[in-house]
Amino acid sequence: MNVASKTEFSIGNESAMSSGKEKTTLNVRVRSVIYETDDILRFELTALDGGELPAFTAGAHIDVHVADGLTRQYSLCGDPADRRSYQIAVLNERQGRGGSKAVHETFRAGAVVTISTPRNHFPLVGGAKRHLLLAGGIGVTPMIAMIHALEAGGDDWEMHYCTRGPEKTAFIDRLKPLIAAGKVRLHHDGGDPKKGLDIATALAKTGSGTHLYYCGPGGFMSAVAAASQHWPAGTVHFEYFAAPADKPTETRENKPFQVRVKSTGATLDIPADKSIVAVLRENGHYVDTSCEDGYCGTCLTRYLSGEPEHRDSVLDEDDRGKYVLICCARAKSAVLELDI
Repeated sequence: MNVASKTEFSIGNESAMSSGKEKTTLNVRVRSVIYETDDILRFELTALDGGELPAFTAGAHIDVHVADGLTRQYSLCGDPADRRSYQIAVLNERQGRGGSKAVHETFRAGAVVTISTPRNHFPLVGGAKRHLLLAGGIGVTPMIAMIHALEAGGDDWEMHYCTRGPEKTAFIDRLKPLIAAGKVRLHHDGGDPKKGLDIATALAKTGSGTHLYYCGPGGFMSAVAAASQHWPAGTVHFEYFAAPADKPTETRENKPFQVRVKSTGATLDIPADKSIVAVLRENGHYVDTSCEDGYCGTCLTRYLSGEPEHRDSVLDEDDRGKYVLICCARAKSAVLELDI
């Protein structure tokens, strides 16, 4: 999160937050696979016994264990009131790291896959007078669950949905009645952002009590961030699904330090050329990770003493007083004690 008190992942406010220890997993069955577009598949996941799945709130995501140790995070895009299934939509990213490709190639109806229980780092704000949603491409997935919740609650909301064209627009059947009602506005740019939504104009007026939520690819995220700088603190919420495109590239010297593990009392040396996660794994501690670049929040861990050197794109200043992303963080102090 940035220093302007705008929120990205509301980690510190998550009621189900653990102490950064291992997350609960469960096996589910792929009940159906639906083509949303030629490169976006929607997967319906159900409990093996046909019962209810753990509850989730709009904006939540799950970790999906793909193959060969790959774990990827996908937003839940179904109705939070329906606990009979989870819905995720996956874009086959041709230039990605292989996770989405593996999902598209191996997840078939009837397959059993392992997922985490839901976690919400991108929740709707209760009590807001109005909710403005901006979605770019596959960034629409958390917004679909938000729409379910907002409609059920009778809230005032509007969504701008930006895609290349109609053929690249997922969830169109779900959105058609909302488009007709004027609640959802589609913007097709044909690959040229200048022909799409005028983001600066759309966000020029903040509106009393309005909260903004946005998610999409790097260029879209940068444009919305720039256009919303004047919005009041605490009214802007966003979630990355890839490393920020404008993330500063700064060279920081990696100095060695030590990590103390609360559960065992062991003190481990973290050399300059290894991450905390790498050393923990070498010493028998399981650590769940996904991006390993400080933007997804999977490796969130509470620290008990010492001073971290934060290098993530997730935590706000309040969260940084309690948590650290151990895939990328270093330590300013000689010893950093972790609650694991």
